[in-house]
Amino acid sequence: MTTEKMKNPPGSDHEDLIEIGRQELRAAPGGTTKVLLVDDEEQFRSSLAKRLTSRGYEVLEAADGEQAMLAVRHEKPQVVVLDQKMPKMEGLEALEAIKELDSEVQVIMLTGHATMEAARVTGKRDAYAYMQKPAALEELIENINGARQEYTYAQARYESPYIEGKGFKNWFLGREGYRPGFICIGFLILLIMYIIPAPDRLVELMTAQKGGPQEDLIRGFAQFGNMQPGQSIAEFYGTRMARLDLQGAALEQAAMQRAKIMVGMLMCAALFWATTALPIGITSLLVGVVMYWFGVFPPNDVAKAFATDAVFFIFGVLAVAIAIGKTGLDRRIGLVLLKPSTSLFKLCLIFAPMVAVCASFLSEHALIAFIGPILMMVYIGAIKAGGIDRDKTLVIMLLLTLNFACNVGGPGSPAAGGRNVIMITTLGDYGISISFGQWVMYGLPFVPVMAVIVGLYFYLWGRNKVKLTKLNVSAAVKRESEKLGKMTGDEYKTAAVLVVLIFLWSALSHKFGMGGPVILALVALSVLKIVRWKDIAQVHWNVIALYAAASAMGFGLAQTGGALWIADAFVTALPAFLTNSSAGLAIACSIITGILTNFMSDGATVAALGPILVPTAILADASPVMVGLATAFASSFAHCMIIGTPNNALIYAMSKDPKTGQHMVTPMDFAKHGVIILILSWVVLWFWVILGYWRFLPFPA
Repeated sequence: MTTEKMKNPPGSDHEDLIEIGRQELRAAPGGTTKVLLVDDEEQFRSSLAKRLTSRGYEVLEAADGEQAMLAVRHEKPQVVVLDQKMPKMEGLEALEAIKELDSEVQVIMLTGHATMEAARVTGKRDAYAYMQKPAALEELIENINGARQEYTYAQARYESPYIEGKGFKNWFLGREGYRPGFICIGFLILLIMYIIPAPDRLVELMTAQKGGPQEDLIRGFAQFGNMQPGQSIAEFYGTRMARLDLQGAALEQAAMQRAKIMVGMLMCAALFWATTALPIGITSLLVGVVMYWFGVFPPNDVAKAFATDAVFFIFGVLAVAIAIGKTGLDRRIGLVLLKPSTSLFKLCLIFAPMVAVCASFLSEHALIAFIGPILMMVYIGAIKAGGIDRDKTLVIMLLLTLNFACNVGGPGSPAAGGRNVIMITTLGDYGISISFGQWVMYGLPFVPVMAVIVGLYFYLWGRNKVKLTKLNVSAAVKRESEKLGKMTGDEYKTAAVLVVLIFLWSALSHKFGMGGPVILALVALSVLKIVRWKDIAQVHWNVIALYAAASAMGFGLAQTGGALWIADAFVTALPAFLTNSSAGLAIACSIITGILTNFMSDGATVAALGPILVPTAILADASPVMVGLATAFASSFAHCMIIGTPNNALIYAMSKDPKTGQHMVTPMDFAKHGVIILILSWVVLWFWVILGYWRFLPFPA
């Protein structure tokens, strides 16, 4: 082959190249880029290697495809510059072999015999770029830098554990899905909780007997009503878990050990989910691993803890959302709610309260499942029209406004979520009855006020950061809807199933749960030939695994007494001025619940705290209804972590960049904005509700 020279950039010399290379190296994400040059012409290859090295790249060389494969296997380059015409192995053949070895590595093809057909064929083989020799060095550099960025995106898509850069800090922080430092901290927490002796307070709680002088300490245990007189939590748990081989102190020690393990698992999982130390699904599986191998429950009970009604519900909602999106009905539903949103300002301040009030009476998870994809569609269309690659601020404004508005719709009515039904049941255990209308009277005025504050916050935060300031959501959605034409038969069928589903959720969820109706709807959609099994298989299984793990953790904490231990610590830490009045105790309970609901599922939080806080109100001569409602309302404030509610998990799953596969709304975004919304939610609950209009409303004795 005739040697072909790479063109030099005009007016550059060796010193200039070195300085430019240093500047590019400092600016490059992840540090030095490792480039493999594959060409049988040694003079060309050596010359190009020197030029790239002077630019700050780490350069490897290979004379043919076989050497290239060895280098890819052992040296792990991020970018391969590959000649198409070589002996032993043609360039296209080498490209396929390299991609089989490492699907993430990016390949730039060079050839002296370029044709449009060759470029088309190369594109089919997943090359990053196709360049004709001789190519300008600056053009090659630009493609290498682009390929290096694409390599990072590919790592995220394939959840690669590769850590960029050297040194302890890079190792410790790692990358999304693999952060060794945080993994070590999480397992260290588990180890510490395993080996430390049970604290005196835990011993006191686990050994207090029902009917004994310390009975009040354990009234908040989830199974208190099922305990026999004279039975302690340790004895009840041991009997329930079939640990009949243990007696006395050994039984108590085993029960306390499992309570500690569950609290340690809560802290470990919260750390991993917050930092993405491991992929979300793997962390979810870790919860099951701990519950199995530490004997928290017998195997069948561990499986039951994961396969709850809520898990079937979240699976069904995701699958039904696929059907709605497949027919195009989601765009029509979204148009109704998004029609007033002719600007970002109106989206934040009109759409937010509208969807929040809807979430008070319909499933907020379903609303997110319907509307979230529409907002992502609007975003994708907007960036294409605006000629930009991405606008993270816009995605956050769209999705988190929807998410947090649906979250704060929770207090509006008992139909807003199972946590509200749990609280009604808890109050009923103490002879207190709350009707649907009474709950709406106490809770609905909170919803639109808080939703406007949510919208205003995101508008003020993002208005000067967003790239597409003149976005007309309503017009964008309408344009997309017009492309669909008239409603099809499949849309009418899907709409009918959806109406029946919403009715079943609203009227019969107390009998059939939330999962039963949505699974029925899914079967109906399949019988009507709207969805096929391969459509259902496309659901985000990591989200389902996450919520299953959160439910299992809540169940484990409640059954072992771990939740009682946590709640007791919160209550003990409260200052006296918060417990000397109904309003003060309600505020204190909202603080406890608002914090804990971000680490457990909302239903599990109310199930764990309700039996503690309602009797606490009775003993303190405060209003148990006020305290119970404040607890239930604050369980809707799960804004900070994706494990707190399916709403967050759904939004996280939907926020993937269609080009890179990366999540544009990250766990850190939830934490950063969620903390602020949590504080604002508390402020509105305290001053607008508890210290505001509640003072003028009657409360049952």
